[in-house]
Amino acid sequence: MDDTPRRPPTQTVENGMVGVGAVLVFDGRGGAVRHEPSAAEPSVPARGFKLVSGNSKSPEFKVWLKEELGAFNAELLTVPSTRSRCTVVEDRAMVVMRVARPGAEPDDMGRQLLTIWIEKGRVIIASELNILDFVGVTNWISAHHAPISPADLVARMGLRAADRLEPLVEMLGNRLDSIEEGLILQNNPKANARLADLRRNLINFRRIVWPQRDLLNTLEIEDLSFFTARDRLRLREASARTARIGDELQSLSERAVLVHEQIIDARAEQMNRTMLILAAVTVVFMPLTLITGMLGMNVEGIPLAGETHAFWTVSLGLVVLAVGIIWWMRGRRWL
Repeated sequence: MDDTPRRPPTQTVENGMVGVGAVLVFDGRGGAVRHEPSAAEPSVPARGFKLVSGNSKSPEFKVWLKEELGAFNAELLTVPSTRSRCTVVEDRAMVVMRVARPGAEPDDMGRQLLTIWIEKGRVIIASELNILDFVGVTNWISAHHAPISPADLVARMGLRAADRLEPLVEMLGNRLDSIEEGLILQNNPKANARLADLRRNLINFRRIVWPQRDLLNTLEIEDLSFFTARDRLRLREASARTARIGDELQSLSERAVLVHEQIIDARAEQMNRTMLILAAVTVVFMPLTLITGMLGMNVEGIPLAGETHAFWTVSLGLVVLAVGIIWWMRGRRWL
């Protein structure tokens, strides 16, 4: 058995998923430069900021966080969280986002946490997510279109998170269309079970989207000294994009409720028709049963007891009576 430790993949190392992470310096004018974490501390331009991204499970990165931020703040950045939130302490902020993994399905989004520490001139990201691929750093560097401020970086991450949710929301909409079509055209009996699964997925999506919108709104209105008017506008745009997805989810939820009501109404209508048929049969056969019961009594004096054609005469009378009762009920519009 080979006990030689395996070297991590090159792509994983380059993206800062092992070790102390990846370091990028943004010049505040759309440019970005990648630096090695082991190299000397890079200088940050006056208008720019530094991004340090690392794996929240990496021991080396955790040690670095404790040295830079202290044990308490480092624990906040690396501890697993269950919801999105924004916390502001003095002139610094911590943002926790939840992002759907690539290629996720609506039934299993595989939500990943993205914890961001924001302060003047520096942003620290702790996550098991491949941050550099998630935000598209290579395109930023080649196109000279990198974020110009920490708030701009957070806003772009919010937009990327929304980009991953949009196709999943579209899948949910297509599923709802299929359920509704099956209910109207095919009377699919499994529509109720499929609709229940869809409504659960919509609830899970809303648990991600609405807190994400709230954290962007909170970060926008907080009085951080290094946020400019343009920064707040970018955060507002990202919040509006997330809110639009939330509105679409709300619309799908309302449609799902209407489809559920249609299923209930269809079942109630079917039950009413069944009960109406049973009631009509009861009304028709009740007098017939009464007559045949009286004629079947074993006593003297039964009418037509000695006649040869008595059976067929009584049977014909019962048929005429049944037809008359049906004609009467149709005249009253009971059938």
